[in-house]
Amino acid sequence: MRETTEDLHDVLGAGLEAADPARAVGNFLSVTDGEMVVGEERFPTDRLFVLSVGKAAGAMAAAASSLLSGIEHSGLVVTKYDHRPGPESYETLFAAHPEPDRAGVEAARRVTEAVEPLGEGDVLLALISGGASALLADPTPPVELSEIKDLTTALLKSGASIEEINCVRKHVSVLKGGGLVELAAPARTLALLLSDVVGDDLSSIASGLTAPDPTTLDKAKDILRRYDIVPSTSITELLAEADETPKEGDRIFAGVTNVLCGSGRVSVVAAADRCGELGYAPLILSTSVTGDCRGIASVYAAVVREVLESGNPVPAPCAIVSGGEATVTVRGDGVGGPNQEFSLALALELDGVPGWAAFAVDTDGNDGPTDSAGGLVDGGTAGRIREAELEPEDALRVNDSRSALRAAGALLETGPTGTNVNDLRVALVGGGADG
Repeated sequence: MRETTEDLHDVLGAGLEAADPARAVGNFLSVTDGEMVVGEERFPTDRLFVLSVGKAAGAMAAAASSLLSGIEHSGLVVTKYDHRPGPESYETLFAAHPEPDRAGVEAARRVTEAVEPLGEGDVLLALISGGASALLADPTPPVELSEIKDLTTALLKSGASIEEINCVRKHVSVLKGGGLVELAAPARTLALLLSDVVGDDLSSIASGLTAPDPTTLDKAKDILRRYDIVPSTSITELLAEADETPKEGDRIFAGVTNVLCGSGRVSVVAAADRCGELGYAPLILSTSVTGDCRGIASVYAAVVREVLESGNPVPAPCAIVSGGEATVTVRGDGVGGPNQEFSLALALELDGVPGWAAFAVDTDGNDGPTDSAGGLVDGGTAGRIREAELEPEDALRVNDSRSALRAAGALLETGPTGTNVNDLRVALVGGGADG
């Protein structure tokens, strides 16, 4: 049997392929008789503008451009630095993620300029993927970029969920929380959304650019209080005085069609299917695991031990698969991300235990603020870190998972994958497992 690490790379490839943005667009959008067709709805293309935003924006725009070949239209793409640009006929802007930068402010300005003039008879095709929240740095005046950056950093370090982070973002932003649709109305909007949020809530994907916002100003303020975050004076005053974001039933959503075209669930199922093809009985724990990555690692460790000791809940060789969105509670000044920290924590929980190997990745190829996708570990990883004269326990304590995993040759580095659909975690137990 092949080495288990080979199998894990194979499984990862299957999960990423299933989340291909071009496939996601093509599965839902077609062009017939010069009209865009989604399900049973038709949209004219004689006055069409394409806006593609997020880490998968380039690939989604390319797929749409190909389908719209021969139809005169214009487009704007906003994506992360070093990611795939849009088609040559579209304007492409690059900006920073996860912390916004000045280029993100310019991108938000360009989006506003492009969308605001749309009117009756125009159609906006919005292609939205994860990362758009940070890429469109659109603070509501008089809030400045530096204040939004400080707020974003504090939220990311606090352990707040992506839903909580987006709730706050919506209430200090121009485009988020339905703001994009508000600018485009009365033009019709067709939005294809590639989800990177647990549960695929349309109002949470990219902070709900095209969806009614069920969250409130009071909830945003409660989140800041819960995590002991004190924002700038401008943000505090804005949250005290701002109007609410558009809600369900608002007339601006009458001409909006939101379509979920892909999600982490598809990636998890594809990874599990590939595990089965390789001879590992797949067990999908959940596609919506959230919470601190160390707690998730403890659950994985317990399941792996149970399989090895009793053959429950599924006998080896088997695969334990899950998806979702892990978080990190920052306690030190190290470098890493939730998937790297999960990997290091799992390696420590199962230190010296043979018969298993596992990976955890962010499907966009960038785990947290790093250029590594995650980690691939087994029962010998912690020992290899010590052989490199590092203490894995100390690294975990100060959130320095990246250095520890690198020392053991356990970092997974895919480069930008062109997609973004949550975290993916797979543990292979038994069979040819390493460790």
